[in-house]
Amino acid sequence: MVDVAVEMPAPKVTERAGRDLNGWPMALLAFVLLVAGVSGLIIGATHDRGPQVVLGIAVFVIGLIVAAGLTAVSPGRARVLQILGRYAGTVRTNGLRWVNPISSRREVSTRIRNHETAVAKVNDADGNPIEIAAVVVWQVEDTAQAMFEVDDFVEFVAIQTETAVRHIANSYPYDVHTEDGVLSLRDSTDEITEKLSAEIGARVHAAGVHVIESRITHLAYAPEIAQAMLRRQQAGAVVAARQRIVEGAVGMVELALDRLSEHEVVELDEERKATMVSNLMVVLCGDRDAQPVVNAGSLYQ
Repeated sequence: MVDVAVEMPAPKVTERAGRDLNGWPMALLAFVLLVAGVSGLIIGATHDRGPQVVLGIAVFVIGLIVAAGLTAVSPGRARVLQILGRYAGTVRTNGLRWVNPISSRREVSTRIRNHETAVAKVNDADGNPIEIAAVVVWQVEDTAQAMFEVDDFVEFVAIQTETAVRHIANSYPYDVHTEDGVLSLRDSTDEITEKLSAEIGARVHAAGVHVIESRITHLAYAPEIAQAMLRRQQAGAVVAARQRIVEGAVGMVELALDRLSEHEVVELDEERKATMVSNLMVVLCGDRDAQPVVNAGSLYQ
């Protein structure tokens, strides 16, 4: 089976650390400035001191500007900074942080997520209609790509996962009836899920998403052919079982003849050997228990 390489455009923006400071000292500074500004404004207005009133207003405004830079970053989340429409970095440090007050701060979850596809009806490599569904475990790895390379990275992951599942289902047969190393959706679960993870990962890489693993959660023939395929599987199982029984019976007959000849228990000519082989094969390969018949005479009578 030939795998189709998935090529995505190279990302234009990649994540980098944003400039931030510990928020608690800045919060204290903002509180002091606000208190000082209010106090100066009240004292200046009370004593009719115009310059002090102006200074108090200025200090209060500076305190507001400092306070505007305070932002909280929760565990498992990051803040993507933008200054006048330009990407300014990402803050991943948890706790109270201080960033440029004029920057916008968009929150992005970096937690591990699951996406389970709906049951899709597609044709496998042999043209048989099948039903398939999968679940993918993923996580945002590059917040800048997730925010700026695609419109909605959650929807992007969902659509690309559906596409990858359909492509994998179209590329391999549901099952195979020969032992020539051909991969199948039903019998080669580990190999198929590995290829599925690789394809989903290649498709969502442009959105800064890392695929941790994927698994096929539902795989079955479509209802309209399920009965026919079940009969074919049962017939194949019967043939395989019969083949194994015959191989075992031949080995046992061969061993019995070799042992009889090695220990010189009895001398058998070709005709008696053929009769013995026939009887043993009937006993060993029959569906029912054999009924013994005692021959009291000679084989040639």
